[in-house]
Amino acid sequence: MGDDHTALPHWDLGGVFPGLDSPEFDSAFKEVVRAIEDLVTVFNEHGIAQRPASPITPEDVKIFGFVVLAFDSVLRQTIILNAYILSFVTTDSRDAKAQARLSELQGQTIRLKLLGTRLTAWIGALDIEALMEQSSLARSHELMLRQNQIRARHLMTPEAEELAAELNLSGGTAWEKLHGDITSQIMVEVELDGEMRSLPMSEVRNLQWHPDRETRRRGFEAEVAAWERSRVPIAAALNSTKGEVNTLVRRRGWESALDIALFESNIDLATFDAMMHSAEESFSDFRHYLHLKAEALNLDRLAWYDIEAPVGSSARTWSYTDASGFIVDQFGTYSPRLGGLARRAFDQGWIDAEPREGKRDGAFCMWIRQDESRILSNFKPAYDGVSTLAHELGHAYHNLNLATRTVFQRSTPLTLAETASIFCETLIQQAVLQQADPEEQLFILGESLAGSCAVVVDITSRFRFEKQVFDRRWERELSADELCELMLQAQRESYGDGLDPAILHPYMWAVKPHYYSHSRSYYNFPYMFGLLFGLGLFALYEEDPDMFRSRYDDLLSSTGLTLAPDLAAQFGFDLRSGEFWKASLDVVRMNIERFEGLIHQRSRQPQA
Repeated sequence: MGDDHTALPHWDLGGVFPGLDSPEFDSAFKEVVRAIEDLVTVFNEHGIAQRPASPITPEDVKIFGFVVLAFDSVLRQTIILNAYILSFVTTDSRDAKAQARLSELQGQTIRLKLLGTRLTAWIGALDIEALMEQSSLARSHELMLRQNQIRARHLMTPEAEELAAELNLSGGTAWEKLHGDITSQIMVEVELDGEMRSLPMSEVRNLQWHPDRETRRRGFEAEVAAWERSRVPIAAALNSTKGEVNTLVRRRGWESALDIALFESNIDLATFDAMMHSAEESFSDFRHYLHLKAEALNLDRLAWYDIEAPVGSSARTWSYTDASGFIVDQFGTYSPRLGGLARRAFDQGWIDAEPREGKRDGAFCMWIRQDESRILSNFKPAYDGVSTLAHELGHAYHNLNLATRTVFQRSTPLTLAETASIFCETLIQQAVLQQADPEEQLFILGESLAGSCAVVVDITSRFRFEKQVFDRRWERELSADELCELMLQAQRESYGDGLDPAILHPYMWAVKPHYYSHSRSYYNFPYMFGLLFGLGLFALYEEDPDMFRSRYDDLLSSTGLTLAPDLAAQFGFDLRSGEFWKASLDVVRMNIERFEGLIHQRSRQPQA
């Protein structure tokens, strides 16, 4: 398979349903509707809603088991439909039929959300200690029970919760959809090789990795101009999204949106503060790296469009076939199970790799059923394309290890959702470095450090921006100009003198779909957590591979069963201590030192 986009695969979902128009899909959709109606009947018959606290009875134990398993069954059916429809919407947002079916399904899932709220209220009144004494199913759902008891204390009245859920379809969910539709359909006019071309935003953003600085500059300026033209509706989406979150924060009695984000991330404030403090302490190291990169590129200072610029060179051409074969082989060196997962994903059409008009930018992995996932990427024939595939396949491996869990047990917070992906990405990086000459090592380390810089420094800037938006949104809406200025201010504070302050990216608030996603509350810091936690685990793997292999799959299978600090403690990590985070960042610091050594080694070589 070559590098031509026409040769890149689209994912295969024929084994799920033959098509959106097929009788099989229509039957499954109707079955989900019937199953939700039946579940409503079950909830009504058994009084699953707010109730006065009372001692646990054998009937309560029986009802709990029946309701949880019935709910799990309906959720699984719904997830399959949702993932199948999203496979069309995310690869072509202009697909009116898929958008219509998604809207239909969302109308039904609102009913499931309301049932979830009723279950939370019911659990909130239970003596869960007594329940767990009498039920093995309850014991295996301990975290779900404890988390729901906390959620129950923050519920509005049943009528208000029902209204909030129904209004969400025309509120937060609608704004998220608007952002996705607009951004996936933006076509950007950019001059390349002496001619004007109209390209999807995803392809234009890929120009950030181009070796020619003038091409990067033109791509960046064309991208910013395109965001400028679309900023009014996107700003409206952001204001409305954050306004909705603030309203529900107040109504549900949380102190702030950050409190909800920490709770949903399964971490506490002490863990968050330790991580963020360690990150800020590392800024001087990252700025040193950015200066080194500028030196390697013969620049006084990096502009924003130089952050992803390649340093060094790679003699290897990464076609999609090359990438898939390499990943399968290297995953196999870790374990046959991981290598087999990768081979299955490539052979069975789990991956949609072609960048094209109407397709969502970036990459993601979604669970669809049992142990199956589907991966969206916008593959480019470079090391970054290989690394991204490895990262998303890590998510698929995580899903594989969660396959035997109920939907409630596999509800992994974003903080832990990056665990396997970072591990797999690092596994590939180390394998490529072992085979590389100094110029390719420089190239790969540059790519890796650019990624680490994005996840530590840029994520900090995005967190600071989002906090400012949440704080100010209590008073009024923010204009697009104000959003841009807040973003620039956050970037100046985080990058410092590492970048040219005159050439930053004012529209990162429009670029990142996570600001508009279903949680809509601080998407950013969990990615930093994921990177540093993953690096810490990889360091442990290198110390004792056999011990690590014997425990790793169980850890992945348990990410929805316990709080993140408790899960980390099983591997000897104290997440509330700055020492853990510093040790993970030391891995990055060692890469910076190695990067610096390679740059200086190259500068000492005689010029041709």
